[in-house]
Amino acid sequence: MRDGRLMKNSRQIGRLAMLAALLLLPFFRLWGQDVMPRLPEPLEPLHIADETKGMHRGMRLITVHDSLPASFVHSLDNVIEDEYRSLSPFFQKLNHMNSPVRVVHIGDSHVRGHLYPLITRRRLEDDFGTEAVFPDTISYRTSGLARETGEPGVVYHICGINGATSATFSDLEKINEIAALQPDLIIISFGTNEAHSRRYQVQDHRMQMDRLLGMLKNACPDAVYLLTTPPGAYVGRRRSRSVNPRTVMAARTIKEYARNAKLAVWDIYNIVGGKTDACRNWTRHRMLRPDGIHFTPDGYRLQGNLLHQALIKTYNEYVATGLE
Repeated sequence: MRDGRLMKNSRQIGRLAMLAALLLLPFFRLWGQDVMPRLPEPLEPLHIADETKGMHRGMRLITVHDSLPASFVHSLDNVIEDEYRSLSPFFQKLNHMNSPVRVVHIGDSHVRGHLYPLITRRRLEDDFGTEAVFPDTISYRTSGLARETGEPGVVYHICGINGATSATFSDLEKINEIAALQPDLIIISFGTNEAHSRRYQVQDHRMQMDRLLGMLKNACPDAVYLLTTPPGAYVGRRRSRSVNPRTVMAARTIKEYARNAKLAVWDIYNIVGGKTDACRNWTRHRMLRPDGIHFTPDGYRLQGNLLHQALIKTYNEYVATGLE
């Protein structure tokens, strides 16, 4: 009988020990997992006077990677030449981002096709936000103008005309249309059609650019300007085609004009290979269409990415050097 009571007591002690172990098990688990301590109260949002969400987004360096293929022969560093830092007012507005910051990109058929500047626009929207424009679909058949929401952010308008030269836009009606968009930055992309003419003259080209820039500056006194060189083209029939020898003169004329006028210039022509290899690089990578002038979608996508990357490199330099 005594043995029976001992056995019964042993079973009760075993049950109590098992229950104690189960109760203590969560505490051992918490200790082993190094659990994040719970905050006593939710954190209040941080408020900084006179700054906006967009400003915090802007005051940082933006990661950018060159997309220029390593196999492009005789290529140069993809940068914007801006010795006089003429683009600083535009980058300052990007930093503050307390209102829409507007870009108007004018040019020839390369711009009119929309894909090349649209890639640049989308990349800038990725960097600085999409709140300023409605998410409209843009194709060759649609307008390239952005519809604004009124919110702060980048607004990138595309205004191209097939066959256009600088002289094409030196028209009061077109200038007024550009001015109505209230641009902070005007990107000017011509040179292909100027160079395509066998009667190309450097002096005429310079005079046409000077007239266009003079009209734009009068109509858009607060805008800054970025000139771009043509990407390169062939001339002649397909079987007897040769690299257009006048493109190098047109590109040089644009660069010299920009330097003399203290404007920024993006020299894509020499960046992708220049006189000896620009066209060959495009052709080798199957980025030129059969006409030897226009580009495939891949060619225009590359140009759009390169322009975006060059802009962001210059923007990063502005932020890093504290030119505010």
